[in-house]
Amino acid sequence: MSDSPRPTGKPAHQNVTFDSNGTTAHGYLALPPSGSGPGVIVIQEWWGLTDHIADVTDRLAAEGFVALAPDLYGGNVAHDSGEAFRMMQELPVERGVELLSGAVDHLLGLPEVTSDTVGTVGFCMGGGFVLYLAAKDPRVSAAVPFYGVIQGEVPDFSGLKAQILGHYGERDETVPVATLDGLRRHIEEQSGVVPEFRMYPADHAFFNDGRPEVYDKESSERAWASSVEFLKRALGS
Repeated sequence: MSDSPRPTGKPAHQNVTFDSNGTTAHGYLALPPSGSGPGVIVIQEWWGLTDHIADVTDRLAAEGFVALAPDLYGGNVAHDSGEAFRMMQELPVERGVELLSGAVDHLLGLPEVTSDTVGTVGFCMGGGFVLYLAAKDPRVSAAVPFYGVIQGEVPDFSGLKAQILGHYGERDETVPVATLDGLRRHIEEQSGVVPEFRMYPADHAFFNDGRPEVYDKESSERAWASSVEFLKRALGS
């Protein structure tokens, strides 16, 4: 992951509070113009719930989804890579999945949500959590990891119900292309689900338009269009 500082902006975007497995959690919720639609969970990068993640949530809402970005750091946002690494390390994978499952509870309980399952979209650390959550929670029917970072052991995918569409950069040194064949085989052998991993001539974090040093407009637009189509198809929008 890059040593560049995160984009400047507000410390953290929060506009909703909800119960998550016995604790009070916060997040950013965006509704579609129609007022209702299928539910999608948006999972943050290691920086936190930044302007970029809130913008992605708004963009999904504009496409017709009820989108919720849970704040996994409780209002904290990293300002440099060292702080981001520390905050990521202080969030055990198991605890992150618990918080995200609570967010799924909240999202599916909203009267505005028309789907019985949810989609998930995540970036970097959040892309890894997309896979961890989908492996644990059968209510996830569509998983979209962008350059997902697996922390520690690869998940047990034997209970996976979600279809997977992943996006990765060919020049990404954080998630090397060579590792993806093994991950694909692992998922297929354990679950029977054949994930689709798409490659782009880009670096890690190529979707983050707040970071001009890595942002790739063409790759980003292609990945976004296919992700929206994938989510709509999976969630019945």
